[in-house]
Amino acid sequence: MKVLKFIKGVLINVLGLVFFVFALAMTVLLLSFNDYGLSEFGNKTLILMTDDIYSENYNKGDLVVVEKRGFSRTGGYTDIIEQGDEIFAIRVDAYGNAYVEVGIVGKIYEDEQAIAFENGSTFGLKFVLGEAVDTYPSIGGFLSIIESKWGFLFLVLVPCFLIFLYEIYSLVIEIKYGKEE
Repeated sequence: MKVLKFIKGVLINVLGLVFFVFALAMTVLLLSFNDYGLSEFGNKTLILMTDDIYSENYNKGDLVVVEKRGFSRTGGYTDIIEQGDEIFAIRVDAYGNAYVEVGIVGKIYEDEQAIAFENGSTFGLKFVLGEAVDTYPSIGGFLSIIESKWGFLFLVLVPCFLIFLYEIYSLVIEIKYGKEE
């Protein structure tokens, strides 16, 4: 019997630790959102490939890690934007909704701090996310669920509430019947 109690205790502690790490990681992802709803860590941005973003090089559900690029190395950028680079950028519509676009750089306007894609779309440097450095297939679909409001509710808040209720129940049972020997 003591062996089963020990195994149960270890299993509960391991599951609790895994849940705590998962909840902490989700919270960090959500707190690191930039103004456009993308997780940003320093000069890297996580982009989830959806139906709204079209590129031949990426599939729906991919997670793409994009590193910020600039026009000169003196601006603190490790790499510069050149013609022919595939760059991710933000397009903001008239209603303030942000969309990620990907395209090949056709022209660079250093004086205006802007680039133009080969298709004619022009973006100021403020809206340029950068160039892809890593791609993780199929992780983006899972991450999009995790980063959603409903995902956070059902994957973090509801389990935390249930754990809280269980702890209250355990406290009431211990007060009413005493501690188990």
